[in-house]
Amino acid sequence: MKKQNSIYIIIAAVAIALILYFALKPKVVAESEAEEPATEKPHAEAPVKEVELNEAQYNAAGVALGTFTMKNLSDVVNANGYTKLPPQNQADISVHLGGVVQTIKVIEGEFVKKGEVLATIESPEFAKLQEAYLTSKSNLEFLSLEYERQKKLSEEDVNSKKVFQRAKSDYDIEKARYSSLQKQLAILNLGSGINASSIMPVVAPISGYVTEVNIKIGTNAEVGKPLFGIVDNSKLHVDLLVYEKDLHKVKAGQNIRFVLTNQDNIEITGKVFNVSKAFENETKSVAVHADISNSNQTLIPGMYVNALIDVGTQNVASLPADAVVRADGREFIFVLEEGHEEETGHKEEGKTFHFQRIEVKTGTAQLGYVQVSVLQPIDKNAQIVLKGAYYIQSHLIKNEGGGGHEH
Repeated sequence: MKKQNSIYIIIAAVAIALILYFALKPKVVAESEAEEPATEKPHAEAPVKEVELNEAQYNAAGVALGTFTMKNLSDVVNANGYTKLPPQNQADISVHLGGVVQTIKVIEGEFVKKGEVLATIESPEFAKLQEAYLTSKSNLEFLSLEYERQKKLSEEDVNSKKVFQRAKSDYDIEKARYSSLQKQLAILNLGSGINASSIMPVVAPISGYVTEVNIKIGTNAEVGKPLFGIVDNSKLHVDLLVYEKDLHKVKAGQNIRFVLTNQDNIEITGKVFNVSKAFENETKSVAVHADISNSNQTLIPGMYVNALIDVGTQNVASLPADAVVRADGREFIFVLEEGHEEETGHKEEGKTFHFQRIEVKTGTAQLGYVQVSVLQPIDKNAQIVLKGAYYIQSHLIKNEGGGGHEH
């Protein structure tokens, strides 16, 4: 009996064990299957999202398209400075003889050509000077004839050497006086005609823009006091202040890039033509002079600039900083899809433009440009949104909130 009971107990234990095994097996399998992909799944890439703009939206965004630009963003020296004009391209106009201002023919900001009359000055001294010139001219003609006559008589031993020497002396003295008066008239811009005038024109010594008008009608023009100021901005250059630690890197012939501190970030290029050999005041910085190569902007002396001096040759693919947008802790650019700039079929809507959002990684940033590495393959000639990317990103977010789509 005891033996039979033992058999029943063993059979019951086996049955319970089988029931527990089959009951727990699905849970174990499910847990193992759930854990396996987690250990093998790679880092998920950001999905490529598409944005569609109609022509009105495209124009409103002010979209500008382009490609990567190769720039040196690492091997550079940062410098600040200002635009400067050489002294030979600036002029202060004054008079050599005083007088009263009769007319003023220009205003500040006006462009004038070299030799153009800026004003007229009146003084009786001008007439006296012309009178002395005309008198000297007449005397010189007489003394010239007398000198030739006495020279001939002296050669023929008709008169004494003393008479000839006196004639020669008088002629030389008057000749020198005549030449002096002629130069004075030329400096004063006074004519040398037979009619003396008390009016003297004040003319521009260089071509350029009038920056100052320091006189009024009836003002007494004083000798040596500037009446006008003129600048010729065609020879404008930049002076960059480079500190001692970077001075050994900078040489003539290196390229520079700069933007105006208080203007739009439009990049202007130039080339170093001279490095000063002394410190500027007590700043422990040296002035580096650079020509301006390309500038479509109106530049005037004294504008502050932020500049980069290229001291290396390593160029990297870069885009304007505004071309890169950030979302979900990542960085993206937008690319115009090839073949997706097309007519909608509705005349009032015009064209549609399709853009893909591509993930990128940025590096060094300088002067409004940033190094960009693309993390998803794009065509080498792809048209990238350089301006208007934030508008497109906002449009994408809006669409996603209303059921946007992903690819």
